[in-house]
Amino acid sequence: MRKSNQAALLKSVAPFTGADAKASVIQILNTVIPYLLLWGSAYAGLRVSVWLSLAVSILAACFFIRMFIIFHDCTHRSFFRSGRANRIWGNITGILTLFPFEKWKHDHAIHHAASGNLDRRGTGDVWVMTVEEYAQAAWYVKLAYRLYRNPFVMFGLGPLYLILIDNRLNHRGAPARERWNTHLTTAAALILYGGVALLAGWQAFLIVQLPIWFLAGLGGIWLFYVQHQFEDSYFENEAEWDYVKAAIDGSSYYKLPKVVQWITGNIGFHHVHHLSPSVPNYRLEQVHASIPQLQQATVVTFRSSLRAIRFRLYDTRRRTFISFREYKAMRKQAVAAETDSRSNSGKAMKIS
Repeated sequence: MRKSNQAALLKSVAPFTGADAKASVIQILNTVIPYLLLWGSAYAGLRVSVWLSLAVSILAACFFIRMFIIFHDCTHRSFFRSGRANRIWGNITGILTLFPFEKWKHDHAIHHAASGNLDRRGTGDVWVMTVEEYAQAAWYVKLAYRLYRNPFVMFGLGPLYLILIDNRLNHRGAPARERWNTHLTTAAALILYGGVALLAGWQAFLIVQLPIWFLAGLGGIWLFYVQHQFEDSYFENEAEWDYVKAAIDGSSYYKLPKVVQWITGNIGFHHVHHLSPSVPNYRLEQVHASIPQLQQATVVTFRSSLRAIRFRLYDTRRRTFISFREYKAMRKQAVAAETDSRSNSGKAMKIS
């Protein structure tokens, strides 16, 4: 895409940026309040049946995800026009979802500024190694990477690790404001959830809270994973990397059923979000529908997204993700070709 076309595309998105106070307040009302009601109902449901409580917890987890999208927009300063309102509601929803506002705002901004950039990976994104990097890595790095990309680790242990442990830790060298915000978020969450546990009892707390955290964390990790880990995703080195191409070619349009789209705050229109993080979540679909160029983004359905589970390494030569099995086959072919080359070279020397 030419620079002039890119500038025109960004200009066409500009009218959709900026928050609508009424729409934002309505989203808070139809998200935070239902979550709190369902959260309380899950505990009340234990008096009837554990299974009833679990069913309500599943619904609560859906609103937990939607509440996280509000938090997410606040970190982009797109949910309210007021920076102060974004900070206040970002911290409120951050405490409820156990995500520290300042830390996540910092990491996620880097993710947006470097998505698809092979030379700037490592902050706020999913760990991706190229075929060449993996081939040259030490055994313990390969082991760590295999464990990290294992579905049972990423989607089984990952949700609770992310919410309960990773969100409690600061990066080395993080500024004081970011460190304090993380600690204050943790302290506020301990008071809130600790108080609930004392009132309801620890057994009831674990029965209700663990499913909510696990299912919401699983949904969040899955959404983040599949919207950048698709077959022909965009990756380039710094010299060739382009922000607009990274947004449109490196972020998918995850086409979800309308109910799921609502629960996930339209984040399936991820290409629109990466092109302009200033567009609030409730306008993403409108932007996609209004601008033909954005409709050319890679479309991923739930069924096709399941293929992403086997993606492990990025092949920079073929510009596609491959599985470890495909990598192993490539290595065997390379070794066989090298052996044949040496054999032919030896024969030639004998003849000469």
